Amino acid sequence: MKARTMTDPHLTTPSGLPRARSFGIPFDGRPGRDNAITDVPGIAVGYTTLIEGEGALRPGEGPVRTGVTAILPRPRADLATPVFAGLFSANGNGEMTGSHIIEEIGAFNFPVTITNTHSCGVARDGTIRWMGRHEPAALDATWGLPVAAETYDGFLNDINGHHLTVEHVGAAIEAAAGGPIDEGSVGGGTGMIAYEFKAGSGTASRLVDWQGRTYTVGSFVQANFGPRRNLTIRGRRVGADLVEPRMVERTPRREKGSIIAVVATDAPFLPHQLKRLARRIPLGVAWTGGLGYHSSGDIFLAFSTANAAAATGASGHMAEAHFIPDCDIDPFFDAVAQGIEEAILNALAANGDMTGRDGNFVPALPREWLRATFGGTAASTP
Repeated sequence: MKARTMTDPHLTTPSGLPRARSFGIPFDGRPGRDNAITDVPGIAVGYTTLIEGEGALRPGEGPVRTGVTAILPRPRADLATPVFAGLFSANGNGEMTGSHIIEEIGAFNFPVTITNTHSCGVARDGTIRWMGRHEPAALDATWGLPVAAETYDGFLNDINGHHLTVEHVGAAIEAAAGGPIDEGSVGGGTGMIAYEFKAGSGTASRLVDWQGRTYTVGSFVQANFGPRRNLTIRGRRVGADLVEPRMVERTPRREKGSIIAVVATDAPFLPHQLKRLARRIPLGVAWTGGLGYHSSGDIFLAFSTANAAAATGASGHMAEAHFIPDCDIDPFFDAVAQGIEEAILNALAANGDMTGRDGNFVPALPREWLRATFGGTAASTP
C-alpha cells in the first residue's frame, strides 16, 4: 500500500491544518476517500466564518467569534426532495428546529444549518430565505421546516450581538461543496470548546460492505462539550495529565457545553432504522469522554440519501422503498460510533489557540504532546 503524505486529505485539511490521523492516533474501521461526510455521494458542506475584533466585550460590536455551517443533504437542484431521517436527543438542553416533523413523518428536506445558540432562528430563516430565492417552487410544494441546530459560543463570542445574518447563512449554502472540507474553528464551530480545548467542526466517514455493495456512513459534529478531566483518546484517559495550558477566564463562565452531530449515509434505511443510527451517536461521543451532562444539548440527526422516490411519496401511487434488514444493521452501528469519535478528535486536532471577548483564552490541544504520545509526524505548527 502506498504511504500517505501530508497532502493526503486523511492527514490534513484543505487549509493545511493537521487531522487526528497525522499524529499517529489509530482508529477503527475503513474511512472513505476524504474521510468526511462529503464522501456520501451528493452531500456538500459550506461555511461562513466570522472572526472580528479584540479586547473588551461591546455588545453589538464584538469581538466576534462565530459563524454558520450548511450541510446540503442532496445536490442543489434536488434540495426539495426529502430524505428519510431519524432523530435522537441524548440530553435536550439545546435546540434543533424541524425535529417535530422528523418525528412525525421520518423525513426532512432543505439544507441543515448549525450555528450559535442565539442565532439558531436566523439560520432557520436564512435557509428559507435562500430557498425562496433559488427554489421558490419548493416552498409552495412542501413545508418550510428546515433543520437548524446550535451550540453556545458566548465564552469567546459576542453572542448577544447577533452578528450572524440571513446573508451569512445564504453564503454558507452557496459555498457548499463536496470533497475535503475544513475543520476546527470554521463555520458554526468557530467559537466552540471541547474538553477545555479549542474545538468546533469535525468530520469523518466509514465504508461498510453489504451484499456485494459498499456504502458510506459520514459524520459531522459541532463539538462544544466536556470537562478536560474526561478527555479520552482511543481508550486512554488523558485529560487529567493535560494540566497546562489552561483556559484563561477573565469573565464569569457558566457551563453551557453541547454537541450537535449529523450522520449521513447512502445505505437504504427506513426512518425507524435511522433513529437507531442516531441513538448510537452518543456511544462515539462517550469514547472521547462525553457523558451528556445536565447543561449539554446532545441532539443527533441521521439521514439516508437513498429511496428518494419513496421519500417524496407522490399522491395516488404505491411507494416502494428498499432497505437493509435490521438483522444486518450492526456494522453500520460500528461505523457511526467510529466516525463520530474521529470527527470529534479531528475538531480538536485541526485547531489553534483562540482569544475572544474580554481576553478569554482557549488553548489548542497541544500538538507536541499528541505527537509524543501517539508517535505521529504532524508538525507543531500549521
